[in-house]
Amino acid sequence: VLAASSLVSAFLGLMRNRLLGNQFGAGGETDVYLAAFRIPDFIYGIVVMGGITVAFLPLFAEYASRGKEEAWEFVNNLLHVLLVVLGAFCALLAFAAPLLMELVAPGFSLEQKASAITLTRLLFLSPVLFGISSVFSGVLQYHNRFIAYALAPVLYNLGIIAGIVFLAPSIGVLGVGIGVVAGATLYLLIQIPSFFALGFVWKFAFRPKDPSIAKVLRLALPRIPGAMGYQFNVIIMTSLASLLSSGSITAFVFANDLQSFPVNLIGVPFATAVFPVLSRAFAEKKEADMKAAFASALRHVILLVLPIAGLMFLFRAAVVQLSYGVGNFDAKDISLTTALFG
Repeated sequence: VLAASSLVSAFLGLMRNRLLGNQFGAGGETDVYLAAFRIPDFIYGIVVMGGITVAFLPLFAEYASRGKEEAWEFVNNLLHVLLVVLGAFCALLAFAAPLLMELVAPGFSLEQKASAITLTRLLFLSPVLFGISSVFSGVLQYHNRFIAYALAPVLYNLGIIAGIVFLAPSIGVLGVGIGVVAGATLYLLIQIPSFFALGFVWKFAFRPKDPSIAKVLRLALPRIPGAMGYQFNVIIMTSLASLLSSGSITAFVFANDLQSFPVNLIGVPFATAVFPVLSRAFAEKKEADMKAAFASALRHVILLVLPIAGLMFLFRAAVVQLSYGVGNFDAKDISLTTALFG
């Protein structure tokens, strides 16, 4: 299920970039849109992917092994703490967007910076939506309810594609940003029915000093430096690319998305599928089962990723041409993206 949804989502991700390149080319507007993503993506990568997603499932498994009531109490409290704390943090960063954009894209013109600031402020809604969604996703994964979780990234990409197709021709990259927020909203909404079907009952709870919140932080902290390292690298590369010719940011991001294709297609589905198994085995102190599941997933990932990555490297020019070579994305853009991809 996850492999199939990842294949569809990866295809839609390539289609999204293809349509973006066709609409704007590797130029100023696309650079603005991709630069505006950097700080919201930084928050998403550290707080959501590097923190909540990693820490939530093992803790939920631990509380669920004691009883449903304790598990749902933990979920209720975490949802409210996340909404308030992450929402306030993103609002503060949105206020500081002009300063942040000076760091992310110092080479932009005043007009580009103004557009990027507006778009960044809009995109700060996404980490909040994804933060809440990550809790829903963790509960669904624990109960092996993968259908809604698998459909979520597909709907996210469809939201962005709708923004490119229907809104971008009239209002430019702002329309793509609206598509991103719409996609993130769909990502959240598709999981809600399955989440409540598991027996969740909403109750207001806001206890940021609860020991369970401290446990989430303790589990997340070791993972955060690694996530920060990757996100800082992307921001620095974006900042340097903004000082080069127009379209350099687009070429870098498009090449980076292509090199992530094998990971998203193979690595992420296997990791998502095996993580609940590992969490339950750890909570139940079944060390042998945990080792066996980890070794099996690792073998499959290596055997599948290496051939795909090798073929993509050997035929990189054709891969870039087929993925992005349409409309305003011209031969020069293809050549630059291919060089970065190789």
